[in-house]
Amino acid sequence: MAELTIAFVDLTGSVSVFETLGNDRATKAVTKLTQWIGTIGVESGGKVVKMLGDGVLLSFSNNRNAVESMVQIQQEHAKRVAQWPNRLKLMMQIGMARGQVVVVDGDCFGDAVNVASRLSDLAGPEQIMATDTVIRKLGPRNGVRSRSLGPMRIKGRVEPCEVFRVEWQPEMLSEFLTLPADLHALHNSAESMFGGIELAWLDSTHAFNITDLPLKIGRVPEADFVVSDPRVSRMHASIDIRSGNYVLEDISSYGTWVRFAGGDNTISLRRQECLLHSDGEIAMGAPFTDFSAPTVSFKLVDGTISLGHGMVRK
Repeated sequence: MAELTIAFVDLTGSVSVFETLGNDRATKAVTKLTQWIGTIGVESGGKVVKMLGDGVLLSFSNNRNAVESMVQIQQEHAKRVAQWPNRLKLMMQIGMARGQVVVVDGDCFGDAVNVASRLSDLAGPEQIMATDTVIRKLGPRNGVRSRSLGPMRIKGRVEPCEVFRVEWQPEMLSEFLTLPADLHALHNSAESMFGGIELAWLDSTHAFNITDLPLKIGRVPEADFVVSDPRVSRMHASIDIRSGNYVLEDISSYGTWVRFAGGDNTISLRRQECLLHSDGEIAMGAPFTDFSAPTVSFKLVDGTISLGHGMVRK
């Protein structure tokens, strides 16, 4: 076994590119881009484990090289696509994890591989999400800007791990790495940290205290928050608080999409979880690109604010 940093780079927007360019030209464009990703990784001391259609799996023995390589890929690609039409833009969402990896016939297996893949799915376009093992390995005053998204439960793992968003945009301000609090302490202090969560759809608004969680959003009257639209599953999604953080889980037939206030990135969920780290919106059964999609807005209510004043509580 070897301790490696695994990076999973997944392309988003390929459906639109294939619809616009046709299969042959789109395939060439995707192949050219994935090959370029692999080249940057290799030049940074990494290895291309395998190409996965519109994704690339890379491994690095040097953790800093891995992070700097992913930052370089995002920065250079952002410059290249700045003038491209939106329907032709292929963006990247990247997941990173470090740990013991088994290498067999050039392929990699282990928890770090699985976690990197999951984080790539959870990341939005143009985002890099990395585990605490990646960020801590950089050491103090490492020059890499990152924002903690808190402990997150990842499918396939029993224990949550702290996840960071690496901020590669030169103009973006960020908080630097802060060591996470003990998970038990976070859980015990949850009620003092958060007052609840407010959901709104059309003219229906409800505020839920953390003692009301977990709550279910769905089409049927038995749901805690009802969204009467045929595209919404009977029980479509659940929201719970774990280790002091709100987590949305998709349990639907047709999927859930999440975007946060002030950003254009969208997280697509298929039986997956997403950390609700700030206010935003949830599209249910259809993506935000469908203007008629049933969309629930959510607002995280500070613990110092009374939930009962001017709100309806379940």
